[in-house]
Amino acid sequence: MNLIIGSPWWLVALLMLALGAAAVEDALRFRISNLTCGAVLGAALVAIAVHGFSPGLWQNAAVFAAILALGTLAFAAGWMGGGDIKLLASVGLWLDLRAVVGLIAAVFIAGGLVAIVYIVARRVVRAARPSTSRHGNVPYGVAVVAGAILIFGMQLSHRPQATYVDRLRAMEAAAPVSNR
Repeated sequence: MNLIIGSPWWLVALLMLALGAAAVEDALRFRISNLTCGAVLGAALVAIAVHGFSPGLWQNAAVFAAILALGTLAFAAGWMGGGDIKLLASVGLWLDLRAVVGLIAAVFIAGGLVAIVYIVARRVVRAARPSTSRHGNVPYGVAVVAGAILIFGMQLSHRPQATYVDRLRAMEAAAPVSNR
């Protein structure tokens, strides 16, 4: 079940704020705090509660567990940071098996673009200041956020929009009926 589609706007806004914070943290400090990853995870749990526990949620749990397990191996090999893995797994909890394929593809493409930007920026900085140390890290959390925003944006574009007339009808239906 793709949780973003039926989630209330305030929860989607909270998710986007947490993702933005993760990207800024990683770009500036090369670290993503547990609090930020926890906000993305907590928002997913709230979305699950809002949607109700349906049988299709096993896919979301499987995506979360698989990303966490494979990510732990990538972290142990030194390929990715722990915060990047936790963020990606938390984002994965929002998605089912079909949507996670798009997320992984978007994250890999964004990761390549972020790496190119950082390689070019390092060369420019090193040319200006040759004594600058070589820092080989790339803030992959930025790529995770970019991929997540792309996938969530595509899903939100398919979200049914209530018209003004639909909202009026819903308010009329919810209003108490007077007995005359």
